[in-house]
Amino acid sequence: MEFTKKRWIILIASCFINLCIGSIYAWSVFAAPMAEYLSSVTGLHLTPGDLAIAFTITNSVGPITMISGGWVNDRFGPKKVIFAGGLLFGGGMLLSGFATSVSFLVIAYGIVLGLGTGMVYGCTISNSIKFFPDKRGLVGGVTTAAYGLSSVIIPPIANGLISHSGVTAAFKIIGIAFLLIVCSASFFIEKCPSDFVPAGWTPKAVHAGRSLKNNKNWKGMLASPLFYVMILLLISGAFAGLMCTSQASPIAQKMVGLSAAAATTVVSVLALFNTGGRILAGYISDKIGRINTLAFASLFSVVGLTLLYLSGESSVATFYIGISVIGLSFGALMGVFPGFTADQFGAKNNSVNYGIMFIGFALAGYFGPSIMRSVYSADGSYQRAFVIAAIFGITGFILTFVYKWAVKYQERAANKNPKAII
Repeated sequence: MEFTKKRWIILIASCFINLCIGSIYAWSVFAAPMAEYLSSVTGLHLTPGDLAIAFTITNSVGPITMISGGWVNDRFGPKKVIFAGGLLFGGGMLLSGFATSVSFLVIAYGIVLGLGTGMVYGCTISNSIKFFPDKRGLVGGVTTAAYGLSSVIIPPIANGLISHSGVTAAFKIIGIAFLLIVCSASFFIEKCPSDFVPAGWTPKAVHAGRSLKNNKNWKGMLASPLFYVMILLLISGAFAGLMCTSQASPIAQKMVGLSAAAATTVVSVLALFNTGGRILAGYISDKIGRINTLAFASLFSVVGLTLLYLSGESSVATFYIGISVIGLSFGALMGVFPGFTADQFGAKNNSVNYGIMFIGFALAGYFGPSIMRSVYSADGSYQRAFVIAAIFGITGFILTFVYKWAVKYQERAANKNPKAII
């Protein structure tokens, strides 16, 4: 009964923490002024695209600490992991304000901040899901939504700080603030007891043997063919969202002709729909199933990319609708996948398991922005990048059917041989 009430405080603290670390999605607001600042310092002509490597590395290194931090979390609890992650995240943001070269920025923002992000993100989500077995999809959506909501709140704040004090001061101020918030909130986080069941909730009856087998460790997960279908689905679904998020402001300015201020609004709109998609899809997935929700998200992604492909300076409305749909579909994917992973491989080891699964997100975070940057350099436009991303979206939709087939195949095999490991 004690933890049934306390779990809501833990969830709220987790959401505040994720609100801070989700500020990495506001990168495109920092990119242009930071490129201008570093150009003046180094004497080189740097563009936001030249600095995109920092954002790419941030997403790429996250799984390292999601996995290692998840291992510590599963054994000793999330409090210390989140505190240490808060020091890395806030410290990385703070150090970015002292950058005098692209390489320094890559180390501070890309590596230090990225490692802190992975450490914190994995713990807050996996721990919250364990406390809410009765609302797994919704809580996965809410905790990841807080992460996405940061990009609605932070861009105007960062833009104001940049305009008033400069981009380096903005990094320093935000870094100190987030370090204090994350580290303070970590003291409200507690480890979920292994036998925790919310008061008044009765788990659905399942075959006892299968229930035990469903709590797989990372070795058991990697031995399952379903893992590879799921991680490919994550890569396919995250590709478009990360590609557009990393360059949302430059796309709005170069492709549609919006001003820097209006482009900041685009970043917030993308983030707002990203946030809404996480909560909505998390709730819906509890009703219609995770895989069906992911199928719809994949189709929406293709629709959004098609609208972006058709956009130009005379079609601002089409662009806004397209970027909103991309945000919605990307948010749906990120909101559903933590619960999806726990459903398939069990909640017991989900901190490590989801950290390994998150490698798919890191790969999409590397290749999505990189391909968009390469396409723009070669073509002088973004259209071909949208086509490539749409192919990934269609692939994701197909993979949802591959997953359903694989699950049915395993169920038939289990019925024939009850001792088989599913």
